[in-house]
Amino acid sequence: MQKEYKTITQIAGPLILVEEVEGIKYGELVEVVTPDGIKRMGKVLQVHRDKALVQMFESTRGVTTEGTKAKFLGKPLEIGVSQDMLGRIFSGSGKPIDGGFAIIPEKKLNINGAPINPYSRDFPNDFYQTGISTIDCLNTLVRGQKLPIFSGAGLPHSQVAAQIARQCKVRGGEENTAVIFAAMGVTFEEAEYFTNEFKKTGAINRSILFINTAADPVVERIATPRLALTAAEYLAFEKDMHVLVILTDLTNYCEALREVSAARKEVPGRRGYPGYLYTDLATLYERAGRIKGKKGSITQIPILTMPEDDITHPIPDLTGYITEGQIVLSRELHREGIYPPVNVLPSLSRLSPTARKVTREDHEGVFGQMYASFARGLEVRDLAVILGESALSETDLKYLKFAKEFEKRFITQGDYDDRSIEQTLDIAWEIMTILPKNELKRVKEVFIEKYLLKK
Repeated sequence: MQKEYKTITQIAGPLILVEEVEGIKYGELVEVVTPDGIKRMGKVLQVHRDKALVQMFESTRGVTTEGTKAKFLGKPLEIGVSQDMLGRIFSGSGKPIDGGFAIIPEKKLNINGAPINPYSRDFPNDFYQTGISTIDCLNTLVRGQKLPIFSGAGLPHSQVAAQIARQCKVRGGEENTAVIFAAMGVTFEEAEYFTNEFKKTGAINRSILFINTAADPVVERIATPRLALTAAEYLAFEKDMHVLVILTDLTNYCEALREVSAARKEVPGRRGYPGYLYTDLATLYERAGRIKGKKGSITQIPILTMPEDDITHPIPDLTGYITEGQIVLSRELHREGIYPPVNVLPSLSRLSPTARKVTREDHEGVFGQMYASFARGLEVRDLAVILGESALSETDLKYLKFAKEFEKRFITQGDYDDRSIEQTLDIAWEIMTILPKNELKRVKEVFIEKYLLKK
């Protein structure tokens, strides 16, 4: 039931206060009409007795306390969904911006989603191939997982995100995969880069893009990831598709939350972020997963830039509590010209053991051997800086060479180099030939005979 009021008493940034209301609910959609007839949308952020605080999705310019009407529409913010959305580009508020026709929805869904009963969740255990060796071999992505990328200002996380979006596939179900890409607060150049990359490679045909640029309203950023995840839930759980959702940049999303929180005059938490930041992030991340009895799945790769490369900053810190691991990008590797600059040692995928069982028989052993040998190689490198290479043993020199080749051949790959898991494991075995056979303690003898001696 729609209710209209002319009792706007305060306007503060993206917020307006409407008084003398009744029967208004949290999250309800609001249409605000300025005195000159311009319509803007918002939603109810808070209700207290006869007062409703409305959060606008657009600028409040032209909204005045005199002559402006607020019409409460009696329903939450919804998005019309359809398979026709594939191949299309939308704004952060869900409007087509690619010049194409308006979507004729099959149904309209609440962007806040429906909570999944924990009992009905299915455990993620299927391998999701990204074509990037450091992820597929060492930090394996699993269908239904949420695995964030921790980056920093100036690092090529946009390039990595576009590469994953182009190359990702569920082996054996490639034709039934989709990518939903949500960009929040990105520059115009970044938006153009993503759009052109998707179009140039044909990946746009199985993708949906939601783009909120830095010039778009701040509050729109809060709705953008929810629109993307709602479209993902529709494709995954109603159309049985394997959907990969890439969200970038979560830091811009959290900054928008902080701005709205400050406008509401809330008591700030760590570094000025609202105290409910953890809960809010969880409402996004926990929409990934699989449901028993459903063929589809939602896999999430949120990307966030760590302010000052600080992994203890509230955004990566809280994200780490909710998600199942993290991929950390290294500024040092980036300076050395290595792409993708994945910092192997602090990176982690907590669900990767389940996926390594279904890729290739030697994957588990190769993972353990490569990780341990690279860690030893870095220790030897630090030792060589202090003592000099002449003080190293013959075995240490082998590990030093291993670390160099690991960075040069295993970590380094082109942004259009789509490696299968078999190619990645074969490269790993080639690099392992550098080490003495008696140092290969984490791979079974039968696999050494089968894979190493062929190299």
